[in-house]
Amino acid sequence: MNLSKFLNPLILASASPRRKALLKKAGFKFIVDPSNYDEEKAPSLPPRQLAKYLSTQKAKEVAFRHPKAIILAADTLVFCCGQVLGKPKNKKEAQQMLRLLSGSTHQVITAFTILFPSQKKQITKSVVTKIVFRKFSDQEINYYIKTKKPFDKAGAYAIQEQGDQFVVKIIGDYDNVVGLPVKEIEPILRKIDASSSANPHLSS
Repeated sequence: MNLSKFLNPLILASASPRRKALLKKAGFKFIVDPSNYDEEKAPSLPPRQLAKYLSTQKAKEVAFRHPKAIILAADTLVFCCGQVLGKPKNKKEAQQMLRLLSGSTHQVITAFTILFPSQKKQITKSVVTKIVFRKFSDQEINYYIKTKKPFDKAGAYAIQEQGDQFVVKIIGDYDNVVGLPVKEIEPILRKIDASSSANPHLSS
């Protein structure tokens, strides 16, 4: 369905198929318009603040194109042994990240920003999930890298795409690790939706 005819469409400012699937599963109708914000421009910040900063910048960048829409943006990063792990740029970085994560207890941080520019509203929150990994060998790492799954994921693994083979325990929200803490986001979006009968963001 083309929602552009509605006054305040919901825009998902992400190209992530995982975020799209989670939001769709929650029952929302939306348009996908990925942010073009350059994450390399981000200042040096503590992990949770960095994730919040990036989600905010992504939302604002897309809001320029959709000033009357409701924008949802998110950023996920992994924090382990004092290091922030984003998406690996190549095989070597993926190997380094996975070696660091082997046998670790690390944090997956997803921040989300909901912008409603026409009402001058902004909500930004972050959610942390702890993951306990077993130790794994270089052979296992190289096999996983050959699947090509690490290269568009923070921390070089996708828990829903064979990455769960490394997991001993998940402490917190699983969806947050996938890329979108729907349990936190859903009530906010439903409240916004209820405030305007002209905005059909909920699937029937």
